[in-house]
Amino acid sequence: MDFKNIILITVIFLMFFFGCKKKNTKSNAEHPVPYVPVNITIYPNDPLNFKIQAIGGWIYINGGINGIIIYRKSQQEFVALERTSSYLPDNANAKAKVMSDNFTCRDSISDSRWQIFDGGVTQGPAQWGLRVYGTSYDGNALKIKN
Repeated sequence: MDFKNIILITVIFLMFFFGCKKKNTKSNAEHPVPYVPVNITIYPNDPLNFKIQAIGGWIYINGGINGIIIYRKSQQEFVALERTSSYLPDNANAKAKVMSDNFTCRDSISDSRWQIFDGGVTQGPAQWGLRVYGTSYDGNALKIKN
């Protein structure tokens, strides 16, 4: 074996070894907001849901633990966020509320803030995003499940 092959094998081995490193990610099972089953269907084209007929619109609906925020991300994509604060999950008054900018959700007790389009933390003591529920939309019915 010549020197080039030894270097090549060493580089490939090191890439494989370091490339397989386990990522330090938080699992959904560790989320501070308890898991509750959610299986809700709403109809965005219903006049009662007129606020989510346009991209960027949002509404509150009953469901989950303290309610759910539905946000219309695009013509075919919706986001469903649990309103329970990830910082104070045992405090029923620590609900995420959409702020007047329509892009941020805020828990007024801890002053934690999250992005409405994905539930990610933007400010405050919260280290976890809001719990996100799965959505599927067929052009008529929006199904929210976990």
